[in-house]
Amino acid sequence: MAEDASTLKVRRLRPGARLPQRATPGSTGLDLFACIEAAGSIELGRDPVLVPTGIAIELPPGYDAQVRPRSGLSAKGVGVAFGTIDSDYRGEVLVTMHVFGALDSYTIRHGDRIAQLVIGRWADLPVVEVEALSETERGPAGHGSTGV
Repeated sequence: MAEDASTLKVRRLRPGARLPQRATPGSTGLDLFACIEAAGSIELGRDPVLVPTGIAIELPPGYDAQVRPRSGLSAKGVGVAFGTIDSDYRGEVLVTMHVFGALDSYTIRHGDRIAQLVIGRWADLPVVEVEALSETERGPAGHGSTGV
């Protein structure tokens, strides 16, 4: 596969690291995998824990990557903090995880699918201060204002 300006470059930082991959051809998110070879597992609790993936990525200029939860883990009470990876970051992709709800702990093992990586284009919009914003039907109504 030829590389071009829209290629996601991935570097394995450790031999046991797995490259991100789509679960199905229509998946927008790429699965991220835990890379915790030496310890074999990490025990999650209520406090956030950084779970290593063993990879670093290079995004082309004009793109960012978002680390998002997996719905299957969320349904079990395992949370992932939403995160953004900018195109100039070259460090290891780490996933901030914790448990919530009735769950007291959860074990993440080497190779587990722990999160999704979603790639997006960003708009380099100028920031302009104004005295007023345009009117809309919704206006300033906040969370839950359009129904449940």
